[in-house]
Amino acid sequence: MSKEYIARDPRTGKPLNVSRSKSKKQYIETEQGPWMAIPDLDIIPLAIGEIEECKIPWRSKEYHLTRKDGIMALTRIKGARANEAHKALLLGLEDDEPQIRVASLKALPEVATQKSDELFDWLSVLLDDDDIAVRTSASEALSVSAPVFPSGVDIIIHNELRSANKNRSKAAFKGLDLLCEAWPEVACDHIDELFLEPDVELRTRGAKLLGKILTKGGSAGWDLISWALNDNEPSVRRAAAKTLPRLAKADTRIATILAERALSDSDSQVRVSAVKAIRLLDKDSGRAKELILKGASSRDLNVRKACIDMLPILYGEEVLRGIAIDLLKTETDSKLIKSLNQLATDDSLEGSEATKNRFLAPAPAVPKLDREVAEAAGKRIGLEPVLPDKKVEENLEQQPAESNASKPKVSSLYRSVSQDEMMGYDDDEY
Repeated sequence: MSKEYIARDPRTGKPLNVSRSKSKKQYIETEQGPWMAIPDLDIIPLAIGEIEECKIPWRSKEYHLTRKDGIMALTRIKGARANEAHKALLLGLEDDEPQIRVASLKALPEVATQKSDELFDWLSVLLDDDDIAVRTSASEALSVSAPVFPSGVDIIIHNELRSANKNRSKAAFKGLDLLCEAWPEVACDHIDELFLEPDVELRTRGAKLLGKILTKGGSAGWDLISWALNDNEPSVRRAAAKTLPRLAKADTRIATILAERALSDSDSQVRVSAVKAIRLLDKDSGRAKELILKGASSRDLNVRKACIDMLPILYGEEVLRGIAIDLLKTETDSKLIKSLNQLATDDSLEGSEATKNRFLAPAPAVPKLDREVAEAAGKRIGLEPVLPDKKVEENLEQQPAESNASKPKVSSLYRSVSQDEMMGYDDDEY
């Protein structure tokens, strides 16, 4: 028999891709309680009623555990004894005591990971149990089991989503929410069926889940967004339009197509969501610029405002002035007219004198040699000398002359130089 081929690094000889895979999200969490301390050999007898009570210490306390605690401890049994745990759980699900059935439903999702035969049939039955606590526990077990057993609860989820009982419907939508993360392709099928329902609330709640399947749903998810944007009910279209900004980050091409359609929607909230998606598109894209120009002349004030605010980002000054002048011909809002006037005005030509001066080029710097010559001649380059304040002059006049006499005389830093001195002539030579 040939050995399995293992790709190895030629330098080290170690197998390639030996890094640990990312840990998957755990949808089923083991519930903690005193039953975690029950000895393994006593779990099955206690769960099926052979032992009425088990006394154990747990966290510095002593507990007297009964059959329901033994059923909760069935989640600890794995491997070879899984069949025994499965049989004990089935007995608990069909027990006459509501407390036993509730405990069995809490243990059902984790026990089903070892063996699930008949368990989901019982789950479907107990959803219609006479006891309200049992029905509530069954709904919770359904929402937990949905992302782990999508095929096992497929029909149950389908029915519970449409339940007239709000609590049961809420639990089913919670399971569908988790299903969007774990199995997006299965969730797409359920959402697709919800869009065919005449009930507006079901379609709206289905549209709110579209954001969960954007990255993993693929083309099926894009089709669902497109269908939701064509819905007759504004609430459905609003929920679908809110996914467009996220879609713009995932797939620019599809987001551009859907945003263009949403930009002409009759509902203002849908149009605003479309503008938010356009903001995230590639600013160098010609199609994105066309959509923003189209939105700048929209009937919706919020859309016009958002698009006009984006114009300085997309266009240069000359093109921007031309666009602003054209938009001023049809704009009616006073605030937008003020903004467009600012964009259409060239301050370097039409502003005040101080404004125009800001656009002038700075004067060339005086060469260092010229500055030194001027300073040697007692002249100052640049700004004029600063005049002292009147108060300072008055204080200087009031000071006695003796204080000035006591100060040592300091010669001027610069003095005028004659031409003879500059040429090096001396009077003694003549």
